[in-house]
Amino acid sequence: MIDEAPPIQTDPFDRPDPAWVVQLRDTPTGFLVDAMGGSGALDFRMAPAVADQYAFCGVALTCHTGPADNLALIHALEVVQPGDVIVAATDGFTGCAVTGDLVLGMARNRGAVGFVTDGCVRDRVGLQRVGLPAWAMGVTPNSPHRSGPGTVGRPVVLGGVPVCSGDVVVADLDGVVVVPRARLTQVIARLPAIREAEAKADEAVRQGAVRPGFLR
Repeated sequence: MIDEAPPIQTDPFDRPDPAWVVQLRDTPTGFLVDAMGGSGALDFRMAPAVADQYAFCGVALTCHTGPADNLALIHALEVVQPGDVIVAATDGFTGCAVTGDLVLGMARNRGAVGFVTDGCVRDRVGLQRVGLPAWAMGVTPNSPHRSGPGTVGRPVVLGGVPVCSGDVVVADLDGVVVVPRARLTQVIARLPAIREAEAKADEAVRQGAVRPGFLR
C-alpha cells in the first residue's frame, strides 16, 4: 500500500441517452460492425477471462494505466456509474495483470456491467464469483504497482481501436465492438435493414440456397 497516491488526471464526459444504449443491447456484434462499414471490433486476441461470462452492453469509461500499473483504474472506480464498461488501456503490456477480482468486484458493486483491457487480469476463480464479464489479452498471477501516472475519462487506443468515454461497448461470443458516441444514431438507424437482410439470408439457407443471392 502507498500512503499518498499521486494525482490522476480525470476529465468529465457526457454519457449518451440511455434509450440509445438499450437499442444496441442484445444486438450481434457482427450487425454493429456491418452498420459501421465493416470495422469497430477490438483485437481478436482479447478473450473473456471466464469463458461463460462474456456478454455486455454499456457506456465506455476509459482509463489509461500504462504498463504494470493500475492507479488510474483505482481512481476510475470513483467515476463509475451503473451501466458503465471500464476500458483500461495498458499500452498492450502483458507482463502482469492490471487488476483482479477485488477491484472488479468493487466496479460491479458500483454498477459496472463489463471490463475490457489490452493487458491481463488475474484471480480467475475470484472473477468467476464476481460475475462481471472481463475481457483481456490473457490471465497471469503477476501483480501491478499503484504509482501512476494515469488518466481517467480521456481517449485511449485499445486493441487497435480508438475509444472515448461515452462510446458504447458491446461484447458477445464474436468479440468486443466499440460504437462511437457520435455515430450512435446512425448505427441505430441502419440496424433494421441489416436485421431484415440477415433474416432473409438465413431463411434462404434454410430453404436450401447454395449461393449468395447477389450471384445470379
